[in-house]
Amino acid sequence: MSEPTPAAVPQQPLSDAEAKQWAGLSHLLGGILSFVAPLVIWLVFKDRNNAYLNAEAKKALNWGILIAIVYVVLTITVVLAWLIFVPWIVGLIYGIINFMAVNNGQPTKYLVEVQIVK
Repeated sequence: MSEPTPAAVPQQPLSDAEAKQWAGLSHLLGGILSFVAPLVIWLVFKDRNNAYLNAEAKKALNWGILIAIVYVVLTITVVLAWLIFVPWIVGLIYGIINFMAVNNGQPTKYLVEVQIVK
């Protein structure tokens, strides 16, 4: 006889401080790891009913995807190979700037804002 599966425990809503922390980390880690960290943060917390964290994680995710695309294009283009680290450096700078903005309660912004993930 098989064991009954336990009922799923509903996720607790995040406090404002937790949402702010994870929103800041999505930008900071996105600056270091491109789209990977914001994607994980967004997927883990998107169902926690926190619009602020959801919007900030998606903003960092979209920026990370854009940086990854630019990185791949520059890697493929041999003529521009000397520019290979520019997207990573720009992504890191904006990740740090937006991490500080979140911690100071200010709006975040990127050089270019795309809506790849909506």
